[in-house]
Amino acid sequence: MKINKVHHIAIICSDYDKSLRFYTDVLGCTVIAENYRPERQSYKTDLALNGDYIIELFSFPEPPQRLTRPEATGLRHLAFEVDNLDEAVRELDTKGIPHEEIRTDEYTSKRFIFFRDPDELPIELYEK
Repeated sequence: MKINKVHHIAIICSDYDKSLRFYTDVLGCTVIAENYRPERQSYKTDLALNGDYIIELFSFPEPPQRLTRPEATGLRHLAFEVDNLDEAVRELDTKGIPHEEIRTDEYTSKRFIFFRDPDELPIELYEK
């Protein structure tokens, strides 16, 4: 099997409007398609980053909360590459998004930071 790339990541959110604002206003994604499915009382919204489709944002009535501590089996976090981590951190600060301190990857010597989406999904920014 030859896999070309990651096609998209599916995220289930608890508050659709809040999460949609986070992924568009904070992370800079754009909406490609927004579909409400009345039979499921659910949104399925496709989001792109720099023109590339990357996230399916789903809403469902009363989804169970995600475990954060202790870490559990499954998706651990989403990581996005940034050119300048200091600029990205300043933008998070301006938007009032709490984040961890900048750390350095012990294997690559690259700098990175973690913060969380509205449902506590860990998001990593990793400097190019």
